Amino acid sequence: QVRLVESGGGLVQAGGSLRLSCAASGRTFFTSSSYLMGWFRQAPGKEREFVGYISRTGITTYYADSVKGRFTISRDNAKNLVFLQMNGLTPDDTAVYCCAASGQYGVIRTANGYEYWGQGTQVTVSS
Repeated sequence: QVRLVESGGGLVQAGGSLRLSCAASGRTFFTSSSYLMGWFRQAPGKEREFVGYISRTGITTYYADSVKGRFTISRDNAKNLVFLQMNGLTPDDTAVYCCAASGQYGVIRTANGYEYWGQGTQVTVSS
């Protein structure tokens, strides 16, 4: 069973920064480089929203317009880690943030394109 565990969430003031981590583990042959990785978020009362994704090699990233220029996704395949650096946070960024893994190719922006999900970490931005 593949397991994804997020960490790094918390409470931050508007304009602040947080760095989320996603640790992948599980089957012995699984490495995070086998999958493209995505980040999603879900605010209370709202639908899950795509935040961004990073390719297997880490060379290609893609971001939702709402976070472009403020958020950066990176990965360390040697350590099976994926990161979401969030700068310039606003109260609208308040949500539970989840990482997800997809074995597909291309830019996968929909949740049903991802096979494995973490439980999420809460990010709360105060005004």
